[in-house]
Amino acid sequence: MSPQFLVADLDRSIKFYTETLRFQLNFRYMDFYAGINCNGHSIHLKACEPYTEHQNRKIAEGHVDVTFGVIDIEAVYEEVCRTGAEIVQPLRVMPYGTEFYIADPDRNIIAFFWSEG
Repeated sequence: MSPQFLVADLDRSIKFYTETLRFQLNFRYMDFYAGINCNGHSIHLKACEPYTEHQNRKIAEGHVDVTFGVIDIEAVYEEVCRTGAEIVQPLRVMPYGTEFYIADPDRNIIAFFWSEG
């Protein structure tokens, strides 16, 4: 599966995902669509008019757009913090596992999660 994120500026989003989160660009279709991946996980990016109010409300209400399961979440968190990415939920331990959330430049929310089970 590949979630599709709506983005205002395709070039800016590709740069964020490839330089900040170290995804690879799989393909780019014209000036409005691209696919990126990291370790077998993919996201599609589609340029369109932003939904700013909706995106900001997601952050306030703790919603996420996609969750990536990771093994060494503390190391991933430290690496993401070093990149300057916007942390919208700092690393925390919950009854179901350990997690943190970041926002991309268009306020799409990405969760990173680890659980023993």
